[in-house]
Amino acid sequence: MISVTSTQLSAWLALFLFPFARILALVASAPILGNRQIPVRVKIGLSLLLTFIIAPTVAVPPDIEADSALGLFMLAQQLLAGLAMGFAMRLIFTAVEMSGDIAGMQMGLGFASFYDPQNATYTPVIAQFLGIIAALVFLGMDGHLTMLAALSESFRAFPISPAAPGAAGLHTLAAWGGSIFLYALQLSMPLIGALLIANMALGILARSAPQLNIFAIGFPVTLAIGFAALALALPYLAPLLGNITQASMETALRIMQQLGNR
Repeated sequence: MISVTSTQLSAWLALFLFPFARILALVASAPILGNRQIPVRVKIGLSLLLTFIIAPTVAVPPDIEADSALGLFMLAQQLLAGLAMGFAMRLIFTAVEMSGDIAGMQMGLGFASFYDPQNATYTPVIAQFLGIIAALVFLGMDGHLTMLAALSESFRAFPISPAAPGAAGLHTLAAWGGSIFLYALQLSMPLIGALLIANMALGILARSAPQLNIFAIGFPVTLAIGFAALALALPYLAPLLGNITQASMETALRIMQQLGNR
């Protein structure tokens, strides 16, 4: 007869539970996978599947019970690690949507907004369009597979242990959050430059011919120039998005390494 002691059961539970906490936090906060349109049961099932694959390769301290105070601290630590990785990767889509907001405001489409179920808010149509393009580029360059590879590598960079995480990783995460504005400005710069020239030309036209109704002709002109600039910039958008995605993966791993440098 096979007998299982409570100590063995706690060790098996810890071997599964600690990696599951990090993986579930990443799946819930990562781009594409963390979309609100994906049912919660699918996210939990995917997290369980990934845990069964990754858990045998992860070293977990065997003498720590999951329901102890130290075990709860380690669970919170793994949740923090997963959320940090998901947040670092999601920032690229936030930067793309912010660039769409800036471009839409400059084009005069700030009022044209639709409900975004992912963020539970109304976003301009240009921001949603660029967000869809970014999602397709992310999937096209196998970003989801790279994300899973980074998840597996994170258990080596930041192993499961009762030691407190390093503060440098949290500082890097906060600094990476500031890069939203940098990447958003880079993505929207072609449209901003084209519309700036158009607005300067319209201003000169208004001064030279005051009898013209500049508000009547300005909106269709800026709208047409904005769409033309967007169409010309789209072929160059994919390489830039690829570079930003790669930078986000590298930043996520660097955050895990710095969290592991206690």
